[in-house]
This record gives sequence, structure tokens and C-alpha cells, in this order.
Amino acid sequence: MTFSLRCHVCHAPFPATALFVCDKCMGPLEVHFDYDAVKLQISRESIAAGPRSIWRYRPLLPIEGEPRTGLHSGFTPLVKADRLAKRLGVRELYVKDDSVNHPTCSYKDRVVSVAATRAVELGFTMFACASTGNLAGSVASHAARLGLDCSVFIPDNLEPGKVTGAAVYNPRIIAVRGNYDDVNRLCTQVADQYGWGFANINLRAYYAEGAKTYGFEIVEQLGWTLPRHIVSPVAGGTLLPRILKGINEFRSLGLVEGEEPRVYAAQAAGCAPVVKALDEGLEFPDPVKPDTIAKSIAIGNPADGFQVVSAIRSTGGAGAMVGEDAILDGIELLAETEGIFTEPAGGVTVAATKQLIERGVIPPDESIVICITGNGYKTVEALHGRGPVPIHIGRSLADFEAAMGTQAGGQR
Repeated sequence: MTFSLRCHVCHAPFPATALFVCDKCMGPLEVHFDYDAVKLQISRESIAAGPRSIWRYRPLLPIEGEPRTGLHSGFTPLVKADRLAKRLGVRELYVKDDSVNHPTCSYKDRVVSVAATRAVELGFTMFACASTGNLAGSVASHAARLGLDCSVFIPDNLEPGKVTGAAVYNPRIIAVRGNYDDVNRLCTQVADQYGWGFANINLRAYYAEGAKTYGFEIVEQLGWTLPRHIVSPVAGGTLLPRILKGINEFRSLGLVEGEEPRVYAAQAAGCAPVVKALDEGLEFPDPVKPDTIAKSIAIGNPADGFQVVSAIRSTGGAGAMVGEDAILDGIELLAETEGIFTEPAGGVTVAATKQLIERGVIPPDESIVICITGNGYKTVEALHGRGPVPIHIGRSLADFEAAMGTQAGGQR
């Protein structure tokens, strides 16, 4: 086996089992690879010859045997967003679009593919999660494919589309009267009491490694070059530091050369513990009570908040928090310029990028990647009352022309 677990804080070693907290300092555990062994197994050529999924990076993912699920997850488009770049006044802008990820249209399919495979390897028969929506659907889908029993725990005010997106796979759905942090506390107790495999609790170390593939793909899809700036939404904190970890693994293995990108946290003003920690010079974010339409990133006490703050500071990055109207404006801006419909978390990221550019934090003449992590068709109610109103007409050409204010032979 080329991997084990290690404490992020005190670096104490642990076996690669269902552990997630260091018993010496209570720090979070993360996967540590034997990179000398990995280097013998991976190259640009081997990656290019691999499947068009996250598993093309198999030597850098923590499973022992063959992948069990996620065989079509990942390798999502990196869109060169020239129209959006023009609107934002920048030269080179890309959108990494996980709103079309397989099978459940969010970045969560990356992390769940790894966690579910590892859950089977460790002998779990119940696969579960604490979720703000996207994770519930992904866990339920991958559990169904693997024939695992499944339980998803959600806040009881979740968007209907996301509840339906999990329910269709027939898991047990537990709607908790409280916010995500209340849900997560309960799930930690359930994991301990009943020995269930929770993707983002006792399997979190493996789950988090799946997020690295987002960074791997950015590098590969840019022709083995590094962007200068990456803007990512932050919820529990899994994604942003693992994008950076993945990029630095590629750098240390000699797969890519260049300066480490600067990374930036995008959060809603109604739930911005990481941005506030950055502004106040804190090492760990103080918990906040979420109040935002961006429910998929409404986590007031991010499990990996320390890693996010550390990653941003180490690269010279920053954070930005945006209000509710700006979130909706961001959704519409991305849709009307690039034809990509994102959920509110993506609106946060677009709006935060716009703010960072306007503040002069991100220069206009350097390459930028925006991370879009979920699909807007799951959260259509967020845009209720916005956008053009349908023009109702009869069935004749005359009705159409009357509505358009034109006559036959006029503008076409």
C-alpha cells in the first residue's frame, strides 16, 4: 500500500482505516503517500492513456484495489470563458465546470467516488453522509450503484430539488431540525455509536483526496501549465486546499513546473467564517450561524477551515464575501455570457471573482480559473421573479408580429 494517514497538525502517523481525528492533538487526519513509490507509477503519458474520469490519476488516490464506482466521474470541461472575461475586464479566464459532472451534476461525485470505493474496501455496508444537498444526492447515487444501504442526513429546510435528487435513489433520508452544523454533530455521534461509514466524517480523509482531481484536471487541461489565480467556493473546506495539494503533488513529482497559484476563498456574506478569519488574522475560523440562499456552502463551522486559511495565506491569496443580490447577479452573468447555469454557490464564486478583480487583488492580465461546483437546475427557485417574463401570444404570425411591434416585411 502506498498510503497511510497522518495528522495535519502534529504529523503523527496512523493506519489507513476509518479514522478522522488525531487522538494526540485532536487535529484532522489526512492521507499521506509514499511519493517515491508513486513516482514509479505515474507520468503524463500514463495519465493520458488512462480513463476519462478521476481514475486516470489512480496512483494518487487512496484505494487499494480497483475503483468500484465513479467510472465516469470527473474530467469535466475547462471552459475558456472569453465573453465572461470581457465583462470582468480580464485577459485570460477559465471556468472549471463541475455542474455537468457525472452522475449527479456536482463536484461531490469526485469525492464520493473515492470515499465509496474505500468504504467497500473497509467492509462498510451502510454508506451515509451529512449534507447540504449535493452530497446527499451523490452518496445516494453511488450507494445505489454499489448495492450499499444508504442514509443521508440533511437540514430540514433544504431546496426541494436537492431532496428529490437524493430521494430518487431510495435512501433513508433524515431531515434534522437545524442547520448543517447541527446535522454534522448528530452524524458524528451516529458514526461512533453504530459504526456506519460516513463519507465526510469517518471516511473524510479518503473523501477529501477525491477533491485533488479537480486541481489535477485544471493542470492537465491547461496543457500542463499552471494558472496564476484560482477562485473556489468554500463550505466545509474540502475543495480549496486539496486543489492546491493536487497541484503541488504534480509539481513535486515533476509532472508540471511553474509558480504555485494563488488561491482565493469565495463565501456568501451570510456565512463567511473563512473570509472573516482571514480579515481578522485568525488561525482557525470562528463558527457563524448561516443565513444565505447559497445553502450548499452554508456551513458555519468548516471542518477543514484551518487548512483553507493556511492554504490561502501560504500562496498570498485572499477571500471575498458577497451579498445575496450579488449571488443572483453572478448566476445570471455566468449564464448569459458562457451558457453555464450554476447553483447559488457558483453565483458566489463569480461575484467574488468580480469583487477581487475590482479591488485590484487579482490583476487583469494574469490567468484565472473560476471553480463552478454545482448545477443551477437543482435550485431554480433561487431565481424566482428574475429574468425576462414570457411574452404570451396567439398562434398566428400576426399575433407574433403584433407582440414584436413589427409588420410583415419588417425586421426579421
